[in-house]
Amino acid sequence: MPRKKTEKTEIEEDGEVKKEKQEKEPEKKSKEKKAKKDRSDEKKEKIKEEKTEEKEHSHKKDIVEKEPETLLVPLEEYIKSGVHLGTRVITPNMREYVYRRKADGVAIMNTKKIDEKVEKAANFLSDYNPEDIFVSCKRDAGHKALDAFEKATNIKTSAKYMAGSITNPALDTFFEPKIVFVVDPWLDKNALNDAVTIHIPVVALCSTNNVTGNIDVVVPCNNKSARSIGLMLYIVAKLYLEKRKIKHEIKAEDFYDVEFEKTEANETKRRIERQRMGV
Repeated sequence: MPRKKTEKTEIEEDGEVKKEKQEKEPEKKSKEKKAKKDRSDEKKEKIKEEKTEEKEHSHKKDIVEKEPETLLVPLEEYIKSGVHLGTRVITPNMREYVYRRKADGVAIMNTKKIDEKVEKAANFLSDYNPEDIFVSCKRDAGHKALDAFEKATNIKTSAKYMAGSITNPALDTFFEPKIVFVVDPWLDKNALNDAVTIHIPVVALCSTNNVTGNIDVVVPCNNKSARSIGLMLYIVAKLYLEKRKIKHEIKAEDFYDVEFEKTEANETKRRIERQRMGV
């Protein structure tokens, strides 16, 4: 009898061991599967990181190698001059040039498109002799750039265009340009409207708040600040001289009114402060 009990006990113990093994087997497989998945995930993550690093390196390389070839001036110069800054208003005409809005609602224009369009404007103007072009800029911020542009290219300019000067032969101020270039379609509307009346082409620097219906070549940019206007007119003058094969050295700083910029910035600060105080 004791022997039978022992045999039974051994059988029971064997069954329990087998049962325990069977219970642990799925758990073991699950752990092995998880470990395999973790190794696979780690491998995928490593490959992803390598691809990201390769992409970033390639992007940086593109910036270094391509930017000097594709942009007329370094991107930093565009940004520093604020040519990409628009207004809070975006007209339907100018929407295609807007990259995004800042947190305060100010539109940011695409510098690549600015670069392409200013080159197009210069190429367009270069088909005309200096005596056939007229440039109008009523905005005070652009007066120094306007003077530098005229000295560099011998193109007629005016900061105070009188309506009818290109449409009315009876006026003492009458002259006959073949193309008109305006710095702001709104402020320079007299020159723009007269050009439309006599059916001659118009080139214009346009911010995001401008309407461009009667303009043949639009140059999207900040046409409000001295430095931005200066950079745009400098680029146009430089390219115009190159295209016309006119040898004349010009400097970008001659187109910038630094003192006006400082005064303009101080006035803006004072205006914001007065608004904040409710004065």
